[in-house]
Amino acid sequence: MPVERYDARVKPAARAAAIDPAARSMVVLGNGGGALWTALNGHAARNHGWWERENPLDDFIREVVERDAAAPARDAGVRCTIAYPFINGGPALDFVALACAAAIAAPSILGVAVHPLFGPWIAFRAALLLDVVLDEPGEAAGFDPCPGCVARPCLAACPTGAVRFPAGWDVARCLTYRVEQEADCAGRCHARAACVLGPGHRYSDDELAYHQMRALHAMRPYYEAHIRPTRR
Repeated sequence: MPVERYDARVKPAARAAAIDPAARSMVVLGNGGGALWTALNGHAARNHGWWERENPLDDFIREVVERDAAAPARDAGVRCTIAYPFINGGPALDFVALACAAAIAAPSILGVAVHPLFGPWIAFRAALLLDVVLDEPGEAAGFDPCPGCVARPCLAACPTGAVRFPAGWDVARCLTYRVEQEADCAGRCHARAACVLGPGHRYSDDELAYHQMRALHAMRPYYEAHIRPTRR
């Protein structure tokens, strides 16, 4: 999509120019379902010690993106800058806004973006910022699933009531429960698992556990700094 379509959705600090002022288009790279996890397991089996890395999934993504996406673009003469959601310490893109602007996903009350086929079992792994103009939106243009969902099993599935309609995801309520009652949500997000979209593409139990524990590790400092002081 053209850079302007993304920039219109985000605050100035998250706009594309903060990373590459010359970028004219953005390509979002992501995965749906469990194929990425299967590929990572195969890669780790061929590369001894891969699981002992600090960030085995992120390192695998970086290797694949740079080899199979960025390198061919550059070989074709296209100027290409890569942005990842997992690299901190500098300007960062809003990847949920990016995926929605590219029409590969839509917002949901779960706090994650959802895809028409894969449901909530998607993730956005990288973005290519290019110096050429592209406009090839995905299949989620106009997709807005939650208002039309009658069952909404995700609401009852959340053990702390952090998912509500139409309010959406209560971040403070979710984080407080996750940090203080770790065991109950350690293996999966119950609300996400209950979503009626894409149940056949749900991540495997070991992948869910990997992501949940990583998320909890990131949540704890935020909870200690911003939520716990207000509860004293």
